[in-house]
This record gives sequence, C-alpha cells and structure tokens, in this order.
Amino acid sequence: MEPLIDEEARLAGQGSGTTLATAAADVAVPPRDRRRGKSPTAIALGRLRQDRVAIVCGGVFLFFVLVAIFAPLLAKLEGQDPYTLHQELTDDYGFPTIGPTAEHWFGVEPRLGRDLFARWVYGARPSLIVATSVTVITTVIGVVAGLIAGFAGGWIDRILSWVIDFVLSLPYLLFAIALPSVLLAVFVGTAEEASGDDVSRIRFFSLILVLSLFGWAGLARLIRGEVLSLREREFIAAAKVLGVPTRTVLFRELLPNLVAPIVISVSMALPGYIVTEAGLTFLGVGLTEPTPSWGVTIASAQNFYSADPLYLWLPVAGITILVLALSLLGDAVRDAFDPRTRR
Repeated sequence: MEPLIDEEARLAGQGSGTTLATAAADVAVPPRDRRRGKSPTAIALGRLRQDRVAIVCGGVFLFFVLVAIFAPLLAKLEGQDPYTLHQELTDDYGFPTIGPTAEHWFGVEPRLGRDLFARWVYGARPSLIVATSVTVITTVIGVVAGLIAGFAGGWIDRILSWVIDFVLSLPYLLFAIALPSVLLAVFVGTAEEASGDDVSRIRFFSLILVLSLFGWAGLARLIRGEVLSLREREFIAAAKVLGVPTRTVLFRELLPNLVAPIVISVSMALPGYIVTEAGLTFLGVGLTEPTPSWGVTIASAQNFYSADPLYLWLPVAGITILVLALSLLGDAVRDAFDPRTRR
C-alpha cells in the first residue's frame, strides 16, 4: 500500500505542475519574504516610521515650522505685531506693569513694551531660515566638491583637498565679525547713512554667507572619502568600460550610494546651525534689531531676568526644544541608515 500511495502523490504533483519539494518550500517561505527586495533607503525609512522618538521629534520640528510659516496669522489672531511699542505698559524704570493677559498672551517686553508672543512666533523664522538655507547650500557644495575630488583624482583632487583643508583651518568667527561691515560699506555706504532695516538685512545675509562659506568643507571631506572607496567597485569599473559619461557616473551611479551619509550630515547640521545663529546673535555679530529673533531677545533679556524671567525663558525654551528634537531625530536617522544596526 505504501508504494501505491507514494506513486499517487508523485502523479498528483506532476499533474499540478508542482513537486512535493516545491510545495514544501512554498509553505516554508513566509509571504513577506517573497516580496520584491527593498532598497537600503526604504529599509531605513521603514525603521524611522517604527521609531516613536523619531516620530515625536519630527512632529515637534513640524510644529515649529508651522509656527514660523503662520507667524503673521498667529500674531493677527492675538491682535498684536512684533514691532508696535506699548511703552504705556512699562513703568519709569522700563519694567512691564502687566503680565500675560488676554491682549498680550505672553506679556510685553521690558523697556519698549513690544508683545512677547508676537516676538516669539516671528523669532522662529530667522533661526529656521538661516539654518535651512545654510544646510541646503553647504550640502550641495559639499556633495559636488566631494564627488569631483574623489572621482577625478590627480591634480584636481589635490587642489580641492587643499581648498578643503584651507577652509577648515580658517576662524569663521573673525569673518562673521568683519563681513557685515564690509558688505554694509559696499552696498549701503557709511554706517551713518544706513538705516536700522539696512543693517538688519546686511547682518542676515552676511550670516548666511559666512556659515555657508565655512560649512561645506567638512561634508566635502566625508563625501570624498566615501567616493574614493566606491570608485574601485565593479559597477563603477563597468560603467567606465561601457563609456558612460562622467556626469552620469557621478549622479546616477555614485550619488545614490551616498544617500546615507548625506542624510545623516543634514540631520546633524540643522540643529547645529540653529545654535550657531543664536550664539552669534547673542554675541552681537549675528542678527540685530529690529529683526525678531530668539538670539536678539536672549541678549536683551539677560538684564531683566530678575524682574521678568518669562522674557528670557521663552526664547531659551524655544531653542532648547527645537534643537533637542532635531538632535534626537538626527540620532534616529543615523541609526536607521547605519548598515551595522540594520536587521
């Protein structure tokens, strides 16, 4: 009876076009493993979606972005703006005579009496604009310079490497101090001829220029090192043999393999530039009045802390929460894109 049963099973398997071994293999392999293979970027994004810390930090960052975008609407909802003076709400010594009210949700600042809520929501704009602009500019320049230096080699690599080392050796703080005066003399004239708005605009663009000038070199060195290892791979050698144009090799073959270090660098650079902008503004070489800025507010609030602690804690809390969220998000991104931690 047993040989007859085995023969019937064999014939049944032949009739259905599937052997017993194939059927057993199909049962053993889970359906999810039969799907099309995922790219490393898709795997990393999937890990980020499962990371609760990353989701919360991304939500916090999105909140501050929305606050910066809709700052005029929020200030209008309160019925105030960041520039109107309410000196009638301060005493003879400049201290505010009121606290948070229905008309001034966070109160008014000492001395000038400007609305603190309006100054706070508008203050998120310069920090995010400067940090985002500098991050984009430095990422583009650093990636392109690193790709060219690592792939070309020879005298091009030597020149670009020398430029990278030279930029990294320069003290950017001295340029941040000197550049606004130079730009003011070139585009406006003497300091006496310049208005407060002119000085504010010059300081704003000079800050972006200085941070962009000195921020790309670190990423360029990182990308150059990655390209030096990637250009010896088989797929790059095959592209060269087939006569693929250099531009195509750089941006179609090499660049997709550099997504992980680029994303990690961007996620870590953004909070760094926010802190740098606030720090330079606090030192007096960044943004200045009448621009609503968290750094400007911190510099002014340190003299009134004992009388009005909220004046100082509002911008400090904004910077701390934003930078902490971006730093934790950057750590999550780094872990998600790190092949050594990928399961």
